[in-house]
Amino acid sequence: MLEASREELEKSIPDNVHGLRRAWHEFVFVLDQYIYEPLATGFRFLHLVFIFVPVIFTVPIIWLGRRHKDRDNERGGTLWWYGFLVRSMERAGPAFIKLGQWAASRSDIFPTEMCAVMSSLHSNAPAHSLDATIKTIVKAFDDRPFKDIFEEFHEKPLGVGAIAQVYKAKLKPDLVAIGDPDVNGNTRNLRQRVRKNVDVLVKSTPSRVPSSYVAIKVLHPTVERVVRRDLRIMGFFASVLNAIPTIEWLSLPDEVAQFGEMMRLQLDLRIEAANLTMFRKNFKDRSTASFPYPYVEFTTREVLVEEFASGIPFDAFLEDGGGPFQQAIADEGLDAFLHMLLIDNFVHADLHPGNIMVRFYKPEQLSLAFGRRKQSSDPSHATDVTEQVLQKLNPHRHHPAAWRAALEDLDREGYRPQLIFIDTGLVTALNATNRTNFLDLFRAIAEFDGYRAGHLMVDRCRQPDAVIDAEHFALKMQHLVLGVKSKTFALGNIKIGDVLNEVLSMVRQHHVRMEGDFVNVVISILLLEGIGRSLNPNLDLFKSALPILRQLGAQGGGRSLLQSVREGDFSMLKVWVGLEARGILRASVEDVERCVKYDLLSPNF
Repeated sequence: MLEASREELEKSIPDNVHGLRRAWHEFVFVLDQYIYEPLATGFRFLHLVFIFVPVIFTVPIIWLGRRHKDRDNERGGTLWWYGFLVRSMERAGPAFIKLGQWAASRSDIFPTEMCAVMSSLHSNAPAHSLDATIKTIVKAFDDRPFKDIFEEFHEKPLGVGAIAQVYKAKLKPDLVAIGDPDVNGNTRNLRQRVRKNVDVLVKSTPSRVPSSYVAIKVLHPTVERVVRRDLRIMGFFASVLNAIPTIEWLSLPDEVAQFGEMMRLQLDLRIEAANLTMFRKNFKDRSTASFPYPYVEFTTREVLVEEFASGIPFDAFLEDGGGPFQQAIADEGLDAFLHMLLIDNFVHADLHPGNIMVRFYKPEQLSLAFGRRKQSSDPSHATDVTEQVLQKLNPHRHHPAAWRAALEDLDREGYRPQLIFIDTGLVTALNATNRTNFLDLFRAIAEFDGYRAGHLMVDRCRQPDAVIDAEHFALKMQHLVLGVKSKTFALGNIKIGDVLNEVLSMVRQHHVRMEGDFVNVVISILLLEGIGRSLNPNLDLFKSALPILRQLGAQGGGRSLLQSVREGDFSMLKVWVGLEARGILRASVEDVERCVKYDLLSPNF
């Protein structure tokens, strides 16, 4: 999809334009590319100089002030400078806001506290005009009159971001996707109906109800040109800075190129629609998470039309608690992520509480209609209980006691929670080379050979020659892995986030340049574990991974596992058996403790 998008941009003149019109298009193209764009880029450069020169001149302040132990031992002047840098990037526009947000996820390169400050970046971009929005939407709907597209259209945007703004609307009935196979509950044959009833019996399956409300994301009219100019300027300065020997290990031109790819992914909204379609396909038979339905036929480069995700922001549960659903929400989020990572190799790369919502549903009822007669259930007439739940919960926001009482009422009424993931413009999928490197590294860690894992990370990083003291790095990895090994049967007490943060700190100190895909996965694990432990302090990442390892063994992964064992590779088998043994031993310990606590070993009659 990205390649097609890039080719579309490079095609300056449509193929169906001929004669004088083609000559005129060629003249305008030359004028734009070789006169207007260089001039506009020059003026943009002067604007950025005006913004960032004060940032450069205030660098010496980072050596002033006392150190703050609670903030990674950074000096007060350094913390002030980080804040000044963030405010300057907000003024610089969409590309620099996104650059800061991207930098916040690269704690393998930048200091931890700098990443924390960068994560607070937000857009101050003004909303573009309603007329521009209407013109863009009408074009996406094949010039259908605006009044014939929507029954309702909320003119005030729900949110204005650096590159786009989002509206809520209600489609005309003839445009609503009633027949979406992921939403429609009807099954086609006896086998599928039996499987559906088994799912209803063994797990809570949401009753899917289509919605005529949609979220419409519209790109700002000139954002693509502005971002393109900023990327050229960033590329120029990255090449200049890369000539300085002390920062050559950062490989800034490569980082700018990677950031440019990320920006291009977000500047073509058809890519986000394609990602939604893939996620919905992967999670079609899973109840842990859902993704909005994308109206692909109405989605263009500038407009994304998707089902409106009606739910409660995840932040509400972090602030007021999850009540009886606390553990279920944490477990479902972790399970969804592990499925993306271990089974699908298609991971949402922008997982934070703002992109996660919680909806409540009534589980599907058991259907006894095994025959081929027509099912009476019509999705278009089904009842969506989401709005009812929202009306019950919203009045109790920021009142924890009342909030938890309302959640307990929902629990007694039989409601179950489900996560909704939105904003899927960025995904991570390991290519063949990176996957091989990942498996080799995984094998070394599975065998608790931290020394070999350290050397693998050095040998397969972007710039092995720029690494500082590779031997010391490998010994640090060995020490870290042995520390984890000594607590193998108490992993529930180990914060994986702390371990990964230590690895990223070591990577930064020794200039080990890791691939962006690896770092994205690591950052996702850090975020998910942090969110999960805030809801469930006893969250055990390895325990949650065990059912998925079993699924890998029972499905396609099983053949790979058998093949790897035949080839003498026992790493995955060791992890599986080790986790199973750990689960049995922990269960045995809990049983003994329960017997002692309740005097069941030698009861007094």
